[in-house]
Amino acid sequence: MAVSLSVSRILSSVSLFLITLDIQINGLLGSQDVDQHLEMGKKLLAAGQLADALSHYHAAVDGDPSNYLTYFKRATVYLALGKSKSALPDLTKVLELKPDFSAARLQRGNVLLKQGKLVEAEADYRAVLEKDPDNQEAHEHLATIAPLHQQIEEAERLYEHLNYQGAIDMVTPAIEVSPWNPDLRELRADCYIAQGDLFKAVGDLRPTTKLRNDNTNAYHKLSKLHYEMGEADESLVQIRECLKLDPDHEECFKFYKKVKKLVKQMQSTQDLINEGRYEDCVNKASQMLKTEPSTFVYVHRAKSHICHCYSQAKNVDKAMQSCKEVLELDENNVDAVCDLAEAYISNDQFEEAINEYQRAQNLDGNSQRAQDGLNKAQKLEKQSKKRDYYKILGVRRNANKRAITQAYRKLAVKWHPDKYKGDEERKRAEKMFIDIAAAKEVLSDPEKRAKFDNGEDPLDPEAQQGQGPFWNQGFNPFGQGGFQFKFHFN
Repeated sequence: MAVSLSVSRILSSVSLFLITLDIQINGLLGSQDVDQHLEMGKKLLAAGQLADALSHYHAAVDGDPSNYLTYFKRATVYLALGKSKSALPDLTKVLELKPDFSAARLQRGNVLLKQGKLVEAEADYRAVLEKDPDNQEAHEHLATIAPLHQQIEEAERLYEHLNYQGAIDMVTPAIEVSPWNPDLRELRADCYIAQGDLFKAVGDLRPTTKLRNDNTNAYHKLSKLHYEMGEADESLVQIRECLKLDPDHEECFKFYKKVKKLVKQMQSTQDLINEGRYEDCVNKASQMLKTEPSTFVYVHRAKSHICHCYSQAKNVDKAMQSCKEVLELDENNVDAVCDLAEAYISNDQFEEAINEYQRAQNLDGNSQRAQDGLNKAQKLEKQSKKRDYYKILGVRRNANKRAITQAYRKLAVKWHPDKYKGDEERKRAEKMFIDIAAAKEVLSDPEKRAKFDNGEDPLDPEAQQGQGPFWNQGFNPFGQGGFQFKFHFN
């Protein structure tokens, strides 16, 4: 019994000794590891590899949480990375561990001043001067705090009295001293919004998303500003950031649904234009107007699409109406002027088309579309005084192949030379029949019709100079031997 007790005591003593030895060894190794991390952090910091240096300082703090210098070094890296919010707790920890460390207190005062926490910053600067009355940096920063209070108060007063430019002039120097103060940036952003300068407002609001934790309001406001500026895609990006922070944010979710729908409609409209599906384009652009019936930039864009697509579809009446609506919104819209000119061309109003293209050139002297359109309209105007195949068949410029064939058949029956007996009547019928057959040949052939629509007569020998001796080979409906032929409708 006694032996057993003695053995138990010996084993307990050995176990206690081993545990104590293990703690001492681990402490020794831990200290070596901390030194290695600090040394690596120092080297990486000197090399400018801040993120890698920070990871070693993290490890050093974990290994020795009572070393104030380790916290101070990590705070220095945080500040170099622009992470003042992360640096501040480390500087505070340094002062808890070593309250008389003036370098850390001065650094904390600087961070607090930049964050706009003027009362706390003033306390730190005074504490530094109590220990070091000749500290020049502390004196200089302390001297800025009282005037800074006055500037901020005056800026707020001016804003309340709707003196937005005065408020901007007053708060801007304060932001230069306290660039990490989100309140000041939000105040100046509100002034810019009131002035209608949304671009500058965005520039002030964007940093506040990082300066204030979970700043859903800033993302919501940014999204609306980008939306008002016509930047729907960027608006969608910002509103999604709001929902990442708070998926249940009611205002952000409501606005997200609207912006997402509009962005999709805008993209679909552009795709339809690229594919030449102009009737579908009109329908999709009309949906854009239903989604956003009031914001100018989107109303203007939707109506511009409708004008363009009606013009390209050669729906003359609706093209003229919709293009004139666009020009009522924006009289300097070069594309709408050109679309209106093309509608005039489709309606054989060449002089009006020329006038519109010249107007487009006056608005934008570098517009290639206006220059090309003007050349085309002038050719067509000149061509209209000669032989107009559309007028010969009595069809509009947007007539399809079926309408052209029907018109040809009807006129061919009417002017078939075999129906006329007298020489004069027969000669007139022959001429009319040749013109009718020529019109059918040109307007039924996509390539020839395209040339004609661009002001060039593919059956005019003068217009075809240089294109070979057989430019109209096989056209003559009467063949080579006079007036004997068999009539076919094909």
